[in-house]
Amino acid sequence: MTLNRRRFLTICAAFIGAPAYAAQTQTWQGYALGADVSLTLKGPRELTDEAVTQIPAMLAKVEDLFSLFDDHSQLSVLNRTGALGPLDPRFADLLHAVDLGHDATDGLFDPTIQPLWQAVAHGGDTAAAQDAVGWHKVSWDRRQIRLGAGQTLTFNGIAQGFATDLVTARLRDIGLTDALVNIGEYSALGGPWRLGLSDPTFGLMGTRTIDGNAVATSSPSAMMLGQQAHILHPTGTVQWSTVSVEADTATLADCLSTALCLAPRSLIEHVRAMDGVHRITLVDLDGNLNSL
Repeated sequence: MTLNRRRFLTICAAFIGAPAYAAQTQTWQGYALGADVSLTLKGPRELTDEAVTQIPAMLAKVEDLFSLFDDHSQLSVLNRTGALGPLDPRFADLLHAVDLGHDATDGLFDPTIQPLWQAVAHGGDTAAAQDAVGWHKVSWDRRQIRLGAGQTLTFNGIAQGFATDLVTARLRDIGLTDALVNIGEYSALGGPWRLGLSDPTFGLMGTRTIDGNAVATSSPSAMMLGQQAHILHPTGTVQWSTVSVEADTATLADCLSTALCLAPRSLIEHVRAMDGVHRITLVDLDGNLNSL
């Protein structure tokens, strides 16, 4: 638990607040799930103060559940033992979201990709790792989960969005109506909030505005595993330089933006018609911008 505690203290120390008599806007910064965290909170000072008091513990709990880098997290225990139960309700909620994302993307969103990711990153046996990939080999219900032979999971590609939604919901419960949450993906209470859309190769491609909804953006070349982009799948190849998805929730936007980097346009058009998806922006491999 040392890593979580250190991050918890770092998050606490990173709060940037105005004096009590100043304007009723506060910004707060921290770190969780491999991403920089920032909040912009507007509202009565007693509400923004309550928010920045509660959020660090929420993020520490998210890491306790889903971090790949904490040996004591629930995800690490699952990967080490192959089974986990009883499940925290938030763990079960995330598994349900994985099911939805996997189905919506014809299997391109698949957290069992972790063995292949490790093999590519460290020069391991990619053939054996590919054999372990397959969400259909995982059995779970809201009480427990069991992995198939040779499987490990990564929730990179959905956990940041899920955490963003948890924090956003908590801010709403506190009573805030105007806030921007960034945990690698963005979610807004109120708005409008204008955000830049950037591609690692082609730079700033424009802006997007969210108002009470969420946006997530993925770029395969943002991190490379040697010559291989970090977003990968046994049956998919990179089709787009950047994919940005605006949706009702950051969880949905996160998993879709990740998987659709590997998707043909026909599948993306199908996903765009889903309930809860507002817009999909594509940067192709030549730097052309398209919106659906």
